[in-house]
Amino acid sequence: MTRRVQLLFTLALLVGVLTSALAQKKPPPAPLDLNAATLEQLTALPGVGPVTAKAILDFRTKSGPFRRVEDLLAIRGITDRRLKELRPYVTVRPAKNTALYAPHGAILCAPH
Repeated sequence: MTRRVQLLFTLALLVGVLTSALAQKKPPPAPLDLNAATLEQLTALPGVGPVTAKAILDFRTKSGPFRRVEDLLAIRGITDRRLKELRPYVTVRPAKNTALYAPHGAILCAPH
């Protein structure tokens, strides 16, 4: 009986390891622009699930375009460690809208 339990445990552990290896995300071939990335693109990033991806989009909507990658630290759940892991996969390009934004999204100056 003990031998059977040991065998089942080993088998379950092996299945868990294989499942985990298959479920790992493949990073994007080029860094994603935080000011243009979609929910699906953000969710594909290592360490970013649907909740964090939505929080990134919500932050962008509320506060305006990201100015730098470090702005991700303002999002709950993104720590210095996670930012270090994400840095190779994200970038911030200048926003296409030429309006200038204050830190919380208030427009300071709009083009005429």
